[in-house]
Amino acid sequence: MDSRAQFQPQPITEDDIAHFLATTPGFFERYAGLLASVQLGSPHSGRAISLQERQVELLRRKIHDLELRLAAMLRLGRDNVGIADKLLGLFQVLLSARSQQDLPGLLLSELERRFQLPQVALRLWDLAPEFADLEQAAASAAATSATSATSGAAALPDRLYCGPQAGQPALAWLAQPEAVQSVALLPLRPLADAPPFGLLVLASDDPQRFQPSMDTDFLRHLAELAGAALSRLLPVRHNSAP
Repeated sequence: MDSRAQFQPQPITEDDIAHFLATTPGFFERYAGLLASVQLGSPHSGRAISLQERQVELLRRKIHDLELRLAAMLRLGRDNVGIADKLLGLFQVLLSARSQQDLPGLLLSELERRFQLPQVALRLWDLAPEFADLEQAAASAAATSATSATSGAAALPDRLYCGPQAGQPALAWLAQPEAVQSVALLPLRPLADAPPFGLLVLASDDPQRFQPSMDTDFLRHLAELAGAALSRLLPVRHNSAP
């Protein structure tokens, strides 16, 4: 075999050229005229433009994309501030409630009004005896097992759920469960590491209102604050520090 065929140089590829230009920044300094002579097709007008003009177009596109991202971040920031203000107003109302008996009803009505929620529901169990006649406690007792409210409550979600309605039993507490497209289920606890003593249901006929991919920080804060406020309805032993 001809030895010259074994050492035939490989053709230069586009990747080789790109690597050379990327690693040899002085090339265009030595061949400055080449920049002006290179003509590229514009993706917008279709006409031939210089390499510098193409770079300007790319920079403008990047700036436009950054402006869109910045506008989205500003909108998100304004939305978050609005939600925070609504949460603050909600719990100002709860803290100023003169009667503990009014707390569940206040929570539900304020959630509907401030967050434009078409349907909300609340169930509480293991309450102090003086609060056993609350509408939410009485309904929860009927929804739980005949032997123990706690054992019935154990069948309810122990963690926050946010997403499409999937036949959750708690939807039966709503006036129109058939209209629900998305739902948030918020277990309520007196303390972070305590077992739940209630469940808050936020329902919407908009399938995009509550999504699994959404940020749930505000829902988590709502559950924590609502649990702390409603813990005033629990027997004293539940509210005592360990």
